[in-house]
Amino acid sequence: MYQVHLGKAKCGLDLGDGSERAEYVNQDYILHKLGRPHRCVNIMYTYYPKDKQWPQRISKACADMDIKFQWDYPYDDYFPYDADGQPFEQMRDIRKHGQDVLLTLTIDCSVDEADLRRIAKQFKEFGRMRIRINHECNGNWFTHNKRYSFKEIGEFFVKFDRIIKEEAPNVKTIFCAGFTKEDGKVDCEEDFLEAYKAADIWSADCYPALHYGWPYDVAEAGGGSYKFETIRENYDRFESTAKRLRQITGKNTPMTTAECNTDGDVTGPMHQGEAIVRFAEIFKENHADWFDGISMYQFRDRGRLGLEIEDPNNHAVGIEQPMLQDYKKVIQDPYFLPAMEQKGAVNFPVELRWGGSEDADGIEIPVALEKTPEFFEVTFQEDLSLMIEFAGKWFYKAKGVKTIDLMSLFFEKKLEGKTEIPMRIFSTPAEGVNPENGREDWMANYYSTMTEEPNFRIRYEVPGRVGID
Repeated sequence: MYQVHLGKAKCGLDLGDGSERAEYVNQDYILHKLGRPHRCVNIMYTYYPKDKQWPQRISKACADMDIKFQWDYPYDDYFPYDADGQPFEQMRDIRKHGQDVLLTLTIDCSVDEADLRRIAKQFKEFGRMRIRINHECNGNWFTHNKRYSFKEIGEFFVKFDRIIKEEAPNVKTIFCAGFTKEDGKVDCEEDFLEAYKAADIWSADCYPALHYGWPYDVAEAGGGSYKFETIRENYDRFESTAKRLRQITGKNTPMTTAECNTDGDVTGPMHQGEAIVRFAEIFKENHADWFDGISMYQFRDRGRLGLEIEDPNNHAVGIEQPMLQDYKKVIQDPYFLPAMEQKGAVNFPVELRWGGSEDADGIEIPVALEKTPEFFEVTFQEDLSLMIEFAGKWFYKAKGVKTIDLMSLFFEKKLEGKTEIPMRIFSTPAEGVNPENGREDWMANYYSTMTEEPNFRIRYEVPGRVGID
């Protein structure tokens, strides 16, 4: 048995889960469907506590309102933040499954400092999370842009960023705006300069194809509200934007795209995944070390911006799109996989540390297999929350569960003969949060101890087979 370190990918992959266009999908389902966790899972919320409709979801509060564009409501149609215990249940679900939280929050810029401090303190126990504050803030569609000037939005970001760093230093802030323009300057550059300086991460949303009139018109050839561009155009904009921001801020802040997809309403579902594969490839081909990650928007969608379409008869059911299989190839590319580094040999008892999806220490156990097994199960004696990686596929063991069946790996991946495969085991926060336990680093790291080795049930024969005759 060895210690193994989980580290950064050359380019991280994040995933959107729920928005104005879809409901949240639990992480167990997503892990089974995709086969590996993401670096971050992006959940989208809004906070307008001074509005008379608050804390209702605005599309429900204004169900009789004559709406002709998705953003015509009094405030943004995301899930209300801090109402009915959300988003904290989802944040715990994300972290149990070996991923960091990326919270997108559109928020009233008039919220007072005491309330901002209360919100920031809520993040302290969620480890190395990220927050994207008032995203796409160079536009004109979100409520923050309708009520406040670009300068006010930039000043609010700086204020909230300062409070978060004081109250929850474990959290990284994301400033999400636009790209360089024809004059070489970044959109709203003067108004947003201090926000760019303050942010831990820069971001811009990227949709090479988008039906922005959804769901109030239909994208047809020659009609409807939609646009499309080349992948090269999008890459060049990211590169020039990162270069310009480094020049005017004097900082080497990493850049991401916190939302990215090609809309199947425009490309058609059969060709939707081609552009996503090419978008990932172009960053890999250019060795874009200035680029921090891509966030797929999103797992399930009521339109065609998801790996699944939400069944209109039942929002709890997803209909897989062809793009999902294309995306599964991207997420298994070594360029986008977290690094695994084997360290020295260790013995039980062993301390496991979970810092986050890009920094964790676990154990690695070599498993010798003669051929494709008929049964492969692993049983743990201790009540830990675990993420298990074996031959590129990840499995989750929740607290209270003892045995995990790994046979689903072999349904798609048969073995040619004898082989040895390392099993990597990491312990994630059992309740989804880091307990304030007196350790200096409690906000950044979660620790647990494994005292007994797991038991393997590997069988190459079955008790019996039923014949046809």
